[in-house]
Amino acid sequence: MRQIALDIGLANGPTLKGFFAGPNEAALRHLELWTGDARSGAPARSPVPSYLWGAEGSGKTHLLKAVQAALREQGASSGWLDAGMLDPPEFSEGWAAVLLDQVHLYSAAQQQTAFNWFVNAQTHQRGVLAAGALPAADLKIRDDLRTRLGWGHIFQLQLLGEPERRAVLRQAADGRGLFLGDDVMDFMLTRFSRDLGSLMELLDLIDGYALQTKRAITIPLIKSMMEDH
Repeated sequence: MRQIALDIGLANGPTLKGFFAGPNEAALRHLELWTGDARSGAPARSPVPSYLWGAEGSGKTHLLKAVQAALREQGASSGWLDAGMLDPPEFSEGWAAVLLDQVHLYSAAQQQTAFNWFVNAQTHQRGVLAAGALPAADLKIRDDLRTRLGWGHIFQLQLLGEPERRAVLRQAADGRGLFLGDDVMDFMLTRFSRDLGSLMELLDLIDGYALQTKRAITIPLIKSMMEDH
């Protein structure tokens, strides 16, 4: 069956609490401690970098955005760079951390920015959290940036298995007071993008459509929703 990838917005942004860790428990616990440092009121955090790597859909961007949101809730700002940013800002001493996403896709100019941010973060004792699709040693980027990404805390993120994805969907649906039949669950897992972020977005969309149309969540409802979108 053809899988359908959805590009729709989340009703709520990513959070550490909302991340279903599964086999990635160690990475989640590390980031919970990492963001907790800011609550002490300390002006800086450890400059030892943290690097997350794994396949698409393993949760890298979710975790980086969740850290950014956690810092923001604490009144702290952070620098953000991903491969889609063509004109990133200069490093700011006001940042509590530097967050580098999709480092495996950085252009030469973005690599220069990331290196500059990294060096400044170390100088000013700011944290660095980065993510990419490959182990740091295998990144096709400039040597000085690659070696810096690889010398700190490194976590490989694993994709969730189908039983875990089902458990997450069931838990999320129960939290909304929704009933997902086994047939609906099968349909969602076989006809749509199977990474967890897309499945959560799909659930958001289905929930909203069911409320709008005042219908129960069934396969015909999901098909009708896709035709309307």
